[in-house]
Amino acid sequence: MKKNLIDKYQWFLITGIAVLSLGFYTAFGDIYFEIGKNIDIFSRVYKEITLNYVDEVNPEEFIRAGIRGMLKELDPYTTFIDEKRQDDIDLMTKGKYGGIGITVGIRGEHVLIIEVMDGYSAQKQGLLPGDALFEVSGVKVKPSNYDDVSKLVKGAPGTFVDLKVLRGEPSDTLSFTLLREEISVKNVAFAGFIPENSSNAYIKLSGFTRTAGDELRNEIVKLNSVRRIETVVLDLRGNPGGLLDMAIDVSNKFLNRGDLIVTTKGRDSVSLRKFFAEQEPLLKSVDMAVLIDGGTASASEIVAGALQDYDRAIIVGEKSFGKGLVQTVTSLSYNTSVKITTSRYYTPSGRSIQKIDYAKDNKVIGKHDSVLTTEFRTKNNRLVYSGGGISPDTTVSAKLKSDFVKDLLAKGMIFEFVNGFYEKNKSLKFENLNENLILDEFNSFLKKKKYEFKHPKIVQLNELILTFGQDKNYVHLQGKIEELKKEIEKTSKNILDLHKTETANEILLELAGRYHDSGFRIKYRLTDDVQFKTALDIINNKSLYRKLLALN
Repeated sequence: MKKNLIDKYQWFLITGIAVLSLGFYTAFGDIYFEIGKNIDIFSRVYKEITLNYVDEVNPEEFIRAGIRGMLKELDPYTTFIDEKRQDDIDLMTKGKYGGIGITVGIRGEHVLIIEVMDGYSAQKQGLLPGDALFEVSGVKVKPSNYDDVSKLVKGAPGTFVDLKVLRGEPSDTLSFTLLREEISVKNVAFAGFIPENSSNAYIKLSGFTRTAGDELRNEIVKLNSVRRIETVVLDLRGNPGGLLDMAIDVSNKFLNRGDLIVTTKGRDSVSLRKFFAEQEPLLKSVDMAVLIDGGTASASEIVAGALQDYDRAIIVGEKSFGKGLVQTVTSLSYNTSVKITTSRYYTPSGRSIQKIDYAKDNKVIGKHDSVLTTEFRTKNNRLVYSGGGISPDTTVSAKLKSDFVKDLLAKGMIFEFVNGFYEKNKSLKFENLNENLILDEFNSFLKKKKYEFKHPKIVQLNELILTFGQDKNYVHLQGKIEELKKEIEKTSKNILDLHKTETANEILLELAGRYHDSGFRIKYRLTDDVQFKTALDIINNKSLYRKLLALN
């Protein structure tokens, strides 16, 4: 009898486990079976190709090409991070890296030092903007291996790196042995009163690494100790974003404790998270403007969206980038990582500002929240929209550069000229530079370099001439197009005279960073900044400011 009871108990237990297991399999079994099946197929294909392909295959490059191809089917923010790019993760999360304090870029046939940071090894030992990197740790530097330069220059603090640079014309080869230090990247690129004798605080926030909130707090406290801040312009233009918690911290400097700042939502309702302001604001009641443009993205949009939804600031400039996706970095083996889009974020009013719906018509992705353009309301009942980034309350387009100046910048003509001019005129004061003298020297420089401006439309006209020459119905138009082409070419010969003010401004802007620090360069740029001037006009016009934010 006892044995029969045990047998019945065991039968019920086994049956119960089987039923539970069946339920688990029904809910999750299909996806795990598909994962296992396709990993098996993938590994077999990888092995067969690697071992049996007609030519020798690099196993590491082959599998990583497969990983990149797989992730490419999702969105551009879900990426594999290999060993070479781990410094990028440290920079993003900690705002620090081991290096010598330089920024480099490609100009023509050289990799040049674009910026030398204040207070670090490169500046202390005399490296200059415009120096061409010739060799780093015995490796010749050229545009083709530009991606490797950062890895060569960076390294553990306390270690040394050997550099050879080319300077001047004719070029001298200079050798440096530089100590790598812990470089802290500043999030607040500049903070000060502008105009200088006013009570308007201008703050240029360029990133959202781990120290962004503390830097902002320190700068606000410092400015308030000089004189009481009465208005503030927060410049988020060109800010690509960064850490979500830093966006929350920055927003908290202006919003009231308890205000909802952002909501994130992942695949299911369990992943829904709401983030609130947890501190009293540093600047509670001062009138405020936020500058945005097409380069304002991610964490920057969280800040701009929250301040707009609470009618806390007037948003001025151009529509933001529209990145409403949140990424999580997961460490993998062998010092690699994967950055995965894990959720979408929503502003306090409930709007998504994601511009592109990567999941739409994507066979890889199943059920998802689509990016909809829907109406929402701010705290004061103003109309705002989701989808497509943050729209400014006052749209002001930045001044567009002419094709001529774009060409000069792209070919490094201005940068190269400034290098030589500064070397010869270090003793001069920036404030005393003569614009006409600079343009005369620049004109001579262009002639020496045999620079010739070819208007982009010339290429199109050449194509038209060729096309019409092949069609008997239009061949008679060839001569007229040739005349137009010659007229454009004739005008292009005196192109510097036509754009002398714009060209002089670009040269002076570059020189401002040579004669003074980067902060002065930012201030100098504001003297001809129509978006900043508009923001300043609005916050100084109390009735207009209140009307735009529906505060009356």
